[in-house]
Amino acid sequence: VEAVDLIADGKAPRIPQPTEGATYEGIQKKENAEISWDQPAADLHNWIRGHDKVPGAWATIDGQVVTFYGSSLLDASVPAGQELAIKGASRPGLITKNGLVVFGNDGKMVLVRNLQFENGKMIPASKYFSADETTALELTEQEKKMAEDIR
Repeated sequence: VEAVDLIADGKAPRIPQPTEGATYEGIQKKENAEISWDQPAADLHNWIRGHDKVPGAWATIDGQVVTFYGSSLLDASVPAGQELAIKGASRPGLITKNGLVVFGNDGKMVLVRNLQFENGKMIPASKYFSADETTALELTEQEKKMAEDIR
């Protein structure tokens, strides 16, 4: 009751909260989420997952900013895949059937499942080299007839 009365009378002491020991982190910005490749795989994984979904950890690939989503540590032998040069990485990544494999400075691996380009298009990382391919839809005679009936 005494505290409430002090507040009501405008006489309550005002003590500024110290910032020492504070755990609040400011809003992360995209420009601060670039991946630093000179660290162990566990730290790379934590960085990517920590920035998943906003703002998204990113790296430069083929001159464009590519954002990485959905990482996991990979504890296996190095999988077969197509090499992908990543700016700043000491070792190229590998596009495999499961996604993009990147390497920490400890030689361990991180698997990244999805990539997003600057234009907003998101693809499974395993489809990186086939992302620009377009295939024409070819219908069988029966499907053409069904399409005509629907029209």
